Amino acid sequence: MSKTETKPKKAKAGPPTSSYLDIAEIHDNCVVMKDGTLRSVFLCSSVNFALKSEDEQNATIQAYINFLNSLDSPLQIVIQSRKLNIDKYLTNLEALQKQQTNELLRVQITEYLAYIRELISLGDIMTKRFYVVVTYDHRSDKRRSFFRRFTSIFSAAYSVKLSRTDFNRYAEALDRRTGYIQSGLSSMGVKAVRLDTQSLIELYYTTYNPEIREQQKLVELDKLQVETN
Repeated sequence: MSKTETKPKKAKAGPPTSSYLDIAEIHDNCVVMKDGTLRSVFLCSSVNFALKSEDEQNATIQAYINFLNSLDSPLQIVIQSRKLNIDKYLTNLEALQKQQTNELLRVQITEYLAYIRELISLGDIMTKRFYVVVTYDHRSDKRRSFFRRFTSIFSAAYSVKLSRTDFNRYAEALDRRTGYIQSGLSSMGVKAVRLDTQSLIELYYTTYNPEIREQQKLVELDKLQVETN
């Protein structure tokens, strides 16, 4: 009696990672979501509130209150904490130390390197970045039914394909809102720079790929090769 050999079945490939993201595409300095809404992102500076005088602190708080009261649409504030990789910085310092002909400067660099290494041994050096995300939704909440607003909280984003005409119209509205938000942030002493398309792609790439972002750098947009059928 012969035994029949059964070949192991190949694992069925799952859906791509992009299917789990709410982002449909990124272009023209905008993030287009699958539900047709648009986002713009600011990279913001921090404000050292503790070093301000009492009058300056009160003025900053009042400006922040006025800014919040003036908002008529959702606004997202994101703080990213990342471990700072300073290996390249230390390598450059070591090379500078070997090339240094001034004995005093070489000793100072050596002491500085020892200080940095001791600092690293005590704990990870973290860097923080502050982002503000501006939203534009062409579907006003006032026009949406209660059932639609309620179910949208629990359901996944449905895919909406925007025409170029619609996108341009929505992008103009987003630009106006973005300028208004930037002005409001400036009133509090916060410098805000809007991220362009390349910066947006890099932001989301490093956010969703924190482990490989150092080994596999993202290619710049003008160097990407797109194959067309």
